[in-house]
Amino acid sequence: LFQLRDFLLVYNRMTELCFRHCAAGAPAWGSRGASDRTDPPVPQERCLDGCAGKLLHANHRLMRAYVALMPSILQRRVADYEASAAPASQGPAPEGAGGAGP
Repeated sequence: LFQLRDFLLVYNRMTELCFRHCAAGAPAWGSRGASDRTDPPVPQERCLDGCAGKLLHANHRLMRAYVALMPSILQRRVADYEASAAPASQGPAPEGAGGAGP
């Protein structure tokens, strides 16, 4: 569920960024028939395709780097956790052990 939410957030943000980028200064949307696929794509479609392609490529590169670094990050976290848990597990010495009696 969290992965779907994250995917939708990324998708919505990408859509918004590309739309704003490609709509700025572009001719009116729908100036050519959307159902007429024999014509080359209109400039907005090319812009959106290129923008989305660049963002997806960047996202893939980022995810590859994350996947490559994640094992070392997890290993470091485990080592830090074990180091902090070791003194806590030893705890204080029990009363009467090694000390002078009453």
